[in-house]
Amino acid sequence: MKILDILSVDSIVSELKGRNKKQVLEELIDAVKQNKPHIDRDRFMKVLLERERLGSTGIGDGIAIPHGKMSGIDDLVLSFGRSSEGIDFESMDGKPVHLFFLLAAPEACAGVHLRVLAKIARLLKNGTVRKRLAKVDNREDIFSIIQQEDEEF
Repeated sequence: MKILDILSVDSIVSELKGRNKKQVLEELIDAVKQNKPHIDRDRFMKVLLERERLGSTGIGDGIAIPHGKMSGIDDLVLSFGRSSEGIDFESMDGKPVHLFFLLAAPEACAGVHLRVLAKIARLLKNGTVRKRLAKVDNREDIFSIIQQEDEEF
């Protein structure tokens, strides 16, 4: 499965306005809702915050992949957000997070969910990709970079 099988341009936030974890999660959920308006925002937030209590999804190098499993959805959902300033996301390395992928999977969808998480982590562990994503100005350019890199895997 490719990242762009589940990520659309409409689900990309080129500059997050939130300044804390909860505000960023709200923006990323709202980006998902652009294409999946039936998703319950409050329930989605609860799932994500419960996962964050287990340990931050900030994996270091300015990256966070908040994720969880949710009832009431039939397919994986994904959004992307970028913060030029960086957000304190209680990341493993203690550094601010600049690049976010938010992923939710149906409750009975463990295997695909884990493969997508791994693919996103591999994509963003590439320093060149992170730098390219930091330099562009709009969601179409972000989408294009992800598309180019998605083809490589």
